[in-house]
Amino acid sequence: MSQLNRTPLHDLHVELGARMVPFAGYEMPVQYPLGVKKEHEHTRAACGLFDVSHMGQLLLRGPAPAEALETLVPADIIGLPEGMQRYALFTNEEGGILDDLMAVNAGDHLYLVVNAACKAQDIAHLRAHLPEGHEIEVLDRGLIALQGPKAATVMQRLCPAACEMIFMQHGHFEIAGIPVWVSRSGYTGEDGFEISVAAEQSDALARRLLAEPEVEAIGLGARDSLRLEAGLCLYGHDIDTTTTPVEAGLIWAIGKSRRHGGERPGGFPGAETILHQVEAKDHSRKRVGLLGEGRAPVREGTELYDAEGNLIGIVTSGGFGPSVGKPVALGYVPVALAEVGTTLFAEVRGKRLPMVVSPTPFIAPGYYRGK
Repeated sequence: MSQLNRTPLHDLHVELGARMVPFAGYEMPVQYPLGVKKEHEHTRAACGLFDVSHMGQLLLRGPAPAEALETLVPADIIGLPEGMQRYALFTNEEGGILDDLMAVNAGDHLYLVVNAACKAQDIAHLRAHLPEGHEIEVLDRGLIALQGPKAATVMQRLCPAACEMIFMQHGHFEIAGIPVWVSRSGYTGEDGFEISVAAEQSDALARRLLAEPEVEAIGLGARDSLRLEAGLCLYGHDIDTTTTPVEAGLIWAIGKSRRHGGERPGGFPGAETILHQVEAKDHSRKRVGLLGEGRAPVREGTELYDAEGNLIGIVTSGGFGPSVGKPVALGYVPVALAEVGTTLFAEVRGKRLPMVVSPTPFIAPGYYRGK
């Protein structure tokens, strides 16, 4: 792993006994001595700390950054209030998804967080296609996610002002004297905070957070099972260049103002294909949630069959959901078989196990939207 990049928290992971693995070009902790299942359960019950510093953090500056980004994504960025963030998708000319990202209206510029595996291509894509006069600054900062029902309890002690934010708000604060950028969001389905911090202060901040009794370090293994129970897509698995936002069940990420009849219809790559699918509803497949029985996990790549034995789809993410107590999965199936309650069959080690098309998320979200 000598050629892999390391995050500012690498030495802390090793000190905590993490098992390190290659991930998106980085050496990352997949689990700690607590183990994936207990890490997952601890996050659902209390509070987990995740190192997500491998993600790309960017600033988009120019005379009209929101207008500029709207040329590349179907989200409503112009209408995003200052201090709020929004989920967005980079699309290609065929309507496929190049990556998903978060965009923050930071006043006179945008702050973007993109996936680690797509970071280099996203930066190149932005620089190649942004209107003249706009530029991208690539930041060298740590990124720490504090997630779980007791995340706000911890933050109330260390940064009470951040607890006044609601889901998808963003602000600048201090924690233990360390300047931070904080959003109230996350990838687990729980209430939580994503904290951007200068690289050289990342270790001190992480240690301060871990000193709180509710907080445990959590690795990529539990991060994946948590996001799967939350029904959230993982780029390169559940969404990619072969899937459109409509097929992926991400119509909500297409701003109403960007649709036909809206204030700024189209204007993003693949708009004709995507908006046609929104209106005509003639796409042939759809991403669905799948809930199994027993304990056998249904993994990515597992083939899905209908009741007559016809191969009809594939699992794109899957595993055992510790909080659900059953196998959970995401996959693509024909629209005719995507109705909730439909029974399909996953072939696992030569056996076809029943799985029921189910609503996502599989767990009740804990996002804080205000009192």
